Amino acid sequence: MAYNSPSVRFEWDEGKDETNQRKHGVSFEEASELFTSGAEYLEIFDSHHSIDEDRFICIGLIRRGVVLVVMTEPAEDCIRIISARWATPREEALLAEYLTGVLRDD
Repeated sequence: MAYNSPSVRFEWDEGKDETNQRKHGVSFEEASELFTSGAEYLEIFDSHHSIDEDRFICIGLIRRGVVLVVMTEPAEDCIRIISARWATPREEALLAEYLTGVLRDD
């Protein structure tokens, strides 16, 4: 499936999206809000899962106001969402620490 926002294009496997919704309670379309809201988010290179392709973990806020983690593989004009889930308390703390630093730099 492909989903387009005004500035970013997203792709994902529909079967994985359905499985992800059942398992984690969040759809890939909802997860894509992380990249289109204009809000800051933390992006971490995932060296552990980047054997065949570069993958990143992104932690940020979406409309429901709950922190979310999204595994992505950025391409030139497209973000491919691989999985999405609600962040753990440790991941929420990482995001808070990152955002505190970003606000201090402004």
